[in-house]
Amino acid sequence: MTHPPKSSAATPPTGAAVPAAPQLPVQPGPSAPLVAAVGSPDRRSAFAEGAERVRAAATTEPGRLRIIGALLALLVLVFGAVTAWQTSERAAAADDVLHRSQPLSSGAAGIYRALADANTTASSGFLAGGQETAASRDRYEKDIRSAAGGLVTAAANAEPGSASEATIAKLNRLLPEYKGLIERARTYNRQGYPVGGAYLRYANEKMQYEMLPAAEDLYTTENQRLDADYADTTPYPWAAIALGLLALAALGWAQHRTYRRTNRVLNHGLVTGTAATTVVLLWLVVGHAVARADLNRSYDHGIRSLGVLHDARIASLKARGNENLSLVSRGAQTITVGGETYDAYYYAFDKDMAVLGKGLTEAETLADDPAGSTPVKAAQGNMAVWKQRHASARSEDENGNYQQALDKVIGTKGATGECFDSVDANLARAIGHEQTEFQRAAGSGRSAMTGLSQGAAGLALLGAAGAVAGIGRRLSEYR
Repeated sequence: MTHPPKSSAATPPTGAAVPAAPQLPVQPGPSAPLVAAVGSPDRRSAFAEGAERVRAAATTEPGRLRIIGALLALLVLVFGAVTAWQTSERAAAADDVLHRSQPLSSGAAGIYRALADANTTASSGFLAGGQETAASRDRYEKDIRSAAGGLVTAAANAEPGSASEATIAKLNRLLPEYKGLIERARTYNRQGYPVGGAYLRYANEKMQYEMLPAAEDLYTTENQRLDADYADTTPYPWAAIALGLLALAALGWAQHRTYRRTNRVLNHGLVTGTAATTVVLLWLVVGHAVARADLNRSYDHGIRSLGVLHDARIASLKARGNENLSLVSRGAQTITVGGETYDAYYYAFDKDMAVLGKGLTEAETLADDPAGSTPVKAAQGNMAVWKQRHASARSEDENGNYQQALDKVIGTKGATGECFDSVDANLARAIGHEQTEFQRAAGSGRSAMTGLSQGAAGLALLGAAGAVAGIGRRLSEYR
């Protein structure tokens, strides 16, 4: 049987050379585009890739647990950080109230009082002429030293470039000028020259129209700083409270979710986080409420009373100075009001006594215990006697009995000077009591926030760690 011949396309024998495939000619044309070139809009951002991973992880229970754990830890940490920040700010403001702004406010009032008392004492010594006592001279020198020392303290605590710094510089310049005028007035007065009275009036004008207004500006500025510090201590930390409630709600939700999936009532880690967050929130609310109440009490029954008492004491000093100067001027200074002409110093005395009476009435109302009200009532009695004696001295002066009027003002017994000294001493007692009350209440308010910032930060770290551990316990069940 014959077979057909094999096709020429049959497989060549082993070892035979295989002819190469023909090469097609390459047609010229544009180059192929680069894939995923740098800067191409097809390239995804890191944020988009991260979001995609989060979405992919959220499709599985372990992934969802990791996201929940991270969010819980972050929320608790943010709560702790905000709590520490807000409470530290309020604690610092309370500390400034107690140790800085209130002492500076009282110091400014002390400068004013020292200057006014020095002026009053100088006029009393001038009236005594060559009979000026050593006690009067010592009191004047003590007032000058007190004012100078107060200015040094105020300058050390004034902010550079502030209005207080400029006021203190002005007073430091005027104080030596005033003292020089008083010394000239005394020198001429001892020699019997009438020009001594002119120097005293010039010194008094410098005190009344330049120095005391400047001291009052300093007092007002320091009071404004004190009010600003109080305003920083009392607002509620709403941001921290809101974050604390949100963190508790999130932790509660996480525990409920765990219970629904596992039927386990408690997750120790989440319970720890919840407990730590609850402690911080309660500490924040209760501590701030106690601090706020104490600081408000220190303002209502401390700062307000001190302000009224300082103003009353200043009014009494002004009244005493004007009473003395009315005898020094002997009617040379007049003022016209409503068509009527008055002795300028007697007219000013009446106005100062009205301010003193109003201040004592208000101070008695603000006093919240017998220790505060008793010296105020005593000062009111002293003021009533003072007004009676002053009326008698004024009557003598207007009738031309100058020496009798002088004896009723600066005499050793039954003079108005005794009443002024009693008013001043009782006001000093009342101020000392209210100062103690302020320090006690403000110190209690400051103590209520002690350790709150550090405690909040530490407990927040514990809460975040507990939340992570609780979620980690659930994650371990999937391994």
